[in-house]
Amino acid sequence: MKKFENIGFLVARILMPILFIYAGWGKINAYGATQQYMQAMGVPGALLPLTILLEFGGGLAILFGFLTRTTAIITAIFTLITAFIFHSNFAEGVNSLMFMKNLTIAGGYLLLFITGPGAISLDRVLKKSW
Repeated sequence: MKKFENIGFLVARILMPILFIYAGWGKINAYGATQQYMQAMGVPGALLPLTILLEFGGGLAILFGFLTRTTAIITAIFTLITAFIFHSNFAEGVNSLMFMKNLTIAGGYLLLFITGPGAISLDRVLKKSW
């Protein structure tokens, strides 16, 4: 099993941020509408640039294994917060599923925080060069 570990970490890091990169890009392209939605949910629209930075930029960081542990723990916390803000109205049918999806994602990022990025990552390359 050990011989598959490096490839497994890489594949996981490729799959995990797809949703965030896609969502961040969508927020860039629908900036005004996203800002209005955030405000309607009680979240200041001024936080949208940070959200985009985390989703799009953080997603790319995880993909390439750069600042992996830091980005992973911030993403896990962000995902839990968004679950409670945007998906806790279980009277709306899909929200309970979305809430559980966020819990699952947060768990994955917490695991990535604990384990690190694996050998095939910028973190490992940069660590060796210092």
